[in-house]
Amino acid sequence: GVARRNPAAGVGDMFIASVKKGGPEMRAKVVYAVVIRQRRPYRRADGTLISFEENAAVLVTPEGEVRGSEIKGPVAREAAERWPRIAAIASTIV
Repeated sequence: GVARRNPAAGVGDMFIASVKKGGPEMRAKVVYAVVIRQRRPYRRADGTLISFEENAAVLVTPEGEVRGSEIKGPVAREAAERWPRIAAIASTIV
């Protein structure tokens, strides 16, 4: 049913996740993350549809500070505008 369904998260949204792949010290940890790319097409304010090749997120602290030092691949403009710390270390913003 719809009653207890988890709310959806899109580009630029923060969510709570569980680490599935990685080193033994990171696996099975509950972390905060921000969506920076999504495969599902979404519409921008100017009417263009944007979709990426993969889903991707950046690990952050609950306050929004980025936990890593670099981001591989492009970052959606919506996420970069909402999270200045992500925009600062992004290699490319699309």
